[in-house]
Amino acid sequence: MSRRPEPNALPSASIEVLRRRADLLTRTRRFFAARNVLEVDTPLLGAGLVVDAHIDPVECAVDGLGRRYLLPSPEAPMKRLLAAGSGPIFQIAKAFRQGERGRLHQPEFTMLEWYRPGFDEHDLMDEAGELLRELLDLPGWTKRTYGEVFEDLLDVDPHRASVDVLAGIARAEGVAPPGDADRDGWLELLFATCIEPRLDPSVATFVRDFPASQAALATVRDDDPPVARRFELLYGGMELCNGYHELRDADAHRERFDAANAARAAIGKTRIEPDEALLSAVEHGLPACAGVALGFDRVVMLACGASHIDDVLAFPAG
Repeated sequence: MSRRPEPNALPSASIEVLRRRADLLTRTRRFFAARNVLEVDTPLLGAGLVVDAHIDPVECAVDGLGRRYLLPSPEAPMKRLLAAGSGPIFQIAKAFRQGERGRLHQPEFTMLEWYRPGFDEHDLMDEAGELLRELLDLPGWTKRTYGEVFEDLLDVDPHRASVDVLAGIARAEGVAPPGDADRDGWLELLFATCIEPRLDPSVATFVRDFPASQAALATVRDDDPPVARRFELLYGGMELCNGYHELRDADAHRERFDAANAARAAIGKTRIEPDEALLSAVEHGLPACAGVALGFDRVVMLACGASHIDDVLAFPAG
């Protein structure tokens, strides 16, 4: 007589959903093959990272190598390939992050990331929209600036409002956290809790031109005030992707990594070793390009009508 399996021994997703997931992967690869974008396969372990104040990596020890990180994104090794002359590339990779567990988050998840030499952020927004039209029958998309959505939905200019004004709006909305936050902290809180939920989930909306202080590794356009050439796509009540017109200055990369580590120290987080190989590659010469990372599991959720990320994974990590 066979034994009844333990509850976590069987897949979290149904076999039907896993077949749908496989079909979406096939269609994604077909989409990029038709555009002559090369699929690449880079390591999941790194000695250093793209430093982010808010993303906590998974650390491990490797015999003979010492401390290594499971990469939160394939960004760094893919940019090293770009610097070597790879041309346009994409990757469907596992990514790992500490402290991410919930309806839309898993500590191990699947990321689709691609880079397009010669593209700017508008070109890449359009290509991301075309991919989602292929995968989700997306009828179209709209592009709005970060300033426009704040002014429309919260009646405030996010680029010029003071910390006190932003904190007051958050408190009036009932979303203020205990203690104080810096200006970007209030903006990020308002964007996540007040802007995203109020955007029409049936409309794919690219939000672009983020504050320069939130540039990450995007270039900054010298507007008044300056804005980051960065975008996010919101659709179906969730963020699907985050893209940049990529920064190409190695010194600026190091300065931003140092600033991110300083921000980590200020909130009691450990220092992250920057990826020195990436910095060397950027110094060698990163082509003018745009890149984007897309949460593939969330695309599967939308395709299958799933409400929780676990419902589209064979075996969730959490």
